[in-house]
Amino acid sequence: MSELRKDPVTGRWVIISTERRKRPNDFRLESVHIVPDPTCPFCEGHEAMTPPELLAVRHNGSRANMPGWNLRVVPNQFPVLRVEGTLDRQGEGIFDKMNGIGAHEVIIESPRHLDMLADMSDEAIEQVLWAARERMQDLRQDRRFRYIIVFKNHGSAAGSSLDHSHSQLIALPIVPREVRDEVDGAKAHFEAKERCVFCDILRQETREGQRLIAENADIVAVAPYAPRFPFETWLLPRRHEAHFENSPRHEYASVARLLGDILRRINRSLGSPPYNLLIHTAPVIEQAAEFYHWHVEIIPKLTKVAGFEWATGFYLNPTSPEEAAQVLRDARP
Repeated sequence: MSELRKDPVTGRWVIISTERRKRPNDFRLESVHIVPDPTCPFCEGHEAMTPPELLAVRHNGSRANMPGWNLRVVPNQFPVLRVEGTLDRQGEGIFDKMNGIGAHEVIIESPRHLDMLADMSDEAIEQVLWAARERMQDLRQDRRFRYIIVFKNHGSAAGSSLDHSHSQLIALPIVPREVRDEVDGAKAHFEAKERCVFCDILRQETREGQRLIAENADIVAVAPYAPRFPFETWLLPRRHEAHFENSPRHEYASVARLLGDILRRINRSLGSPPYNLLIHTAPVIEQAAEFYHWHVEIIPKLTKVAGFEWATGFYLNPTSPEEAAQVLRDARP
């Protein structure tokens, strides 16, 4: 029989549809294959095809916006929001609007077109995380911004328009509804129990072990209790911290090691699927230090969101998190 499960943070319900139970081989898997592209604007030697870099990790004293880099951060050439202008909010009766103020940046993760994040060294993945941290620290100084999201679309089915491995960073003038639900849910739990809900999740998952996938000294990877999608995976730091960008350097190294490990397990188990990777962090100016807990979410694109989900807000998941965790545990390198 199917189960309804309630997310302990947001209160969102999901249906674990055991009658439609699916293991990895039951999905119509769409593998991501990187195709060489001599016109790719993100490849080394094509620096003139992007806006001037905001940040770069370079070697041998190479000059800005020239070859000789390991990682670059540049403004998105086609941004969804723009830095220039004032934050002018207006309304017409019950309708509300504001200028499209924000920032939209791209973290080019490697100078080599065929590299994928899962195959990069721990040090290279750490550089990506550290670059995100540096840009978040800088953007949060702009008082117009209320939330900064870092995300990665891997593969066209996950929304990527370029094969070259990259992540994106968007600073927003409002806190998105999904984030608001998570923050408010964490706050309600703290007010009721005087504990962080994510810390409670960590304690229970590490104690029971059913949904535990892997761990190291600083970070734990779990299949969440009420996942929206099959093989959804969360990486949570053991140390309580609301803001990703405020973490100590050694935690980024630990996240990098476990993130690479989990991505390789997913590739091995699911045939290198497209995925979305999201860094959930606290809003910029809110006092959330006591009750919020930053984390990383990885969502392989194995199913489609259809009419039932849009109509109800309920997600249908054909794979239980316990089974998904077992599959990923067994996929050790």
